[in-house]
Amino acid sequence: MQTQKVIDHIVKWLKDYAVNAGVNGYVIGVSGGVDSGVVSTLAAMTGMKTLLIGMPIRQKADQIDRAKDHMNDLKSRFPNVEIISVDLTPAFEEIYRTFHVKGEVYPNENLTFANTRARLRMLTLYYYGQLNGLLVCGTGNKVEDFGIGFYTKYGDGGVDVSPIADLYKTEVYELAKGLNLIKSIQEAIPTDGLWDVDRTDEQQIGATYPELEKIQKEYGTKTVDDYEGRDKEVFQIFDRMHKAAKHKINPIPVCDIPEDWRE
Repeated sequence: MQTQKVIDHIVKWLKDYAVNAGVNGYVIGVSGGVDSGVVSTLAAMTGMKTLLIGMPIRQKADQIDRAKDHMNDLKSRFPNVEIISVDLTPAFEEIYRTFHVKGEVYPNENLTFANTRARLRMLTLYYYGQLNGLLVCGTGNKVEDFGIGFYTKYGDGGVDVSPIADLYKTEVYELAKGLNLIKSIQEAIPTDGLWDVDRTDEQQIGATYPELEKIQKEYGTKTVDDYEGRDKEVFQIFDRMHKAAKHKINPIPVCDIPEDWRE
């Protein structure tokens, strides 16, 4: 990949979009992972106002520290960068107390509350974005957003622009290196940070991003019978998750009304 060309292209795209939209810049949620690290740096390079927000919810200390270190590094390098931290744990605990029914057991309640955390962060980003005339800048990559749909609908998927959604995860790591992000961000193990018990993306998905990317690049041209061994296992994982995520990947279905019925 021609890293510098890609960097320059995205920075120009972000700046042109913001100028044409008549906004002041971008707001980005910084998690301590490589995706938000790359996107926040690219936004900062536009020279426009870039508001970085840390939003811990029952977060592990190492994730919070990585996010803070990265935000402080960008602030020291770019005068247009502003940083704030909003502890969303009290708000989430109140939501939990309101929604959770004692004595009731729902098999998918943990997943539901994990998605609720992501949606609470989305609300926070749009609150500060509207206050400051900023667009919410998404941090999803190609394999997560359009491959397996590994994100929360109306959570981290609720954004105004998505500058790295055409880049595979491995390519995002290349950009992180080209942008000279702090070492801890470049080496961060992918995790969504939405669970009380820390689980990496690989543990949740059952495959690595390089494995998934290989399948995604061939998806639609090969079937499960074209694979064997580990590749076959990963194809089945990708195929199952991709089909299950259609409601996220495709536009919202609209029931069309025949024109002659309007007469």
